[in-house]
Amino acid sequence: MLRDYPDVLNIDQMCEILSVSTKTGYALLKKGSVQHLKVGRSYRIPKAHLLTYLIGFAPGNMVRA
Repeated sequence: MLRDYPDVLNIDQMCEILSVSTKTGYALLKKGSVQHLKVGRSYRIPKAHLLTYLIGFAPGNMVRA
């Protein structure tokens, strides 16, 4: 699935992969849930950081309250 995307994503690409709105995407970045780089006024998300975020939801990796 992610093979069609570049190694460094922009916010729109990240939101498309996660199937979330841009507003939710920016909230994930602001909250620090997804590590990112800020280049000027744009956000860049390395694909490896997005995978790390997604792996956190794998069975057995969920943080329990």
